Amino acid sequence: MTEPKIVTERRGHILLIGINRPEKRNAADFELLSLLAAAYGELERDPALRVGLVHAIGEHFTAGLDLADLGPRIGADGLTFAPEGGINPWQVSGEQLSKPVVIAVQGLCLTLGIELILASDVAVAARSTRFGQIEVTRGILPFGGATLRFPRAVGWGNAMRWMLTGDLFDAAEAWRIGLVQEVVDDGDQFDRALAIAQRIAAQAPLAVQATLTNARRAVRDGDAAAEAGLQPALVRLATSEDARIGMQAFLARAEAEFVGR
Repeated sequence: MTEPKIVTERRGHILLIGINRPEKRNAADFELLSLLAAAYGELERDPALRVGLVHAIGEHFTAGLDLADLGPRIGADGLTFAPEGGINPWQVSGEQLSKPVVIAVQGLCLTLGIELILASDVAVAARSTRFGQIEVTRGILPFGGATLRFPRAVGWGNAMRWMLTGDLFDAAEAWRIGLVQEVVDDGDQFDRALAIAQRIAAQAPLAVQATLTNARRAVRDGDAAAEAGLQPALVRLATSEDARIGMQAFLARAEAEFVGR
């Protein structure tokens, strides 16, 4: 029986999303992309799920696109792979994910792997990870959001240094420029990412999503648009059951058990 190319597991309020094509260094073909988009749709739709954790089975996070499979599928309108109910994990088209994603990477993390980091919210890398935005060496351009997000995340010069040359860089450089938030010993990346996801999942989910939404609005639409949404969001959250639970926990000096309402 063939193993699914994306494996999911619910662990409390966290959806673990595992890339599972290790025999191909987790290179993404059309089936893998479709299953990954379906998993993101599941994360978005289920109110019991608060955080996604993307990781990979095997030695490598991903060697990038399986161009032999995907090349012939690129038509006049580009490449479409999200099924009904799915969400493009790179969020460059269609519905946007409203919940945070933590990501753990190791081995090779090429092209769409970097773009998954850029579309996620917190990234943890194994110390020996090698990164590369290598599309220009294959005669194409990054089309999963790197041209939009990489300069914004790490600065123009840092992004262009790696996007325009296609050179590989290490985890120390990824941390220096701010692409990843933590670098850990090899083999520890999943556990550390899970610990961060668990901390996020323990917070009030409506407040987490509102914080994420407002920060993204500032990036996408500018400071004025984000500022205009702050007070309405505060008023809405202040009347929630979770705000009451949070205040009671504060007064009792206890850990809050949020319910997402």
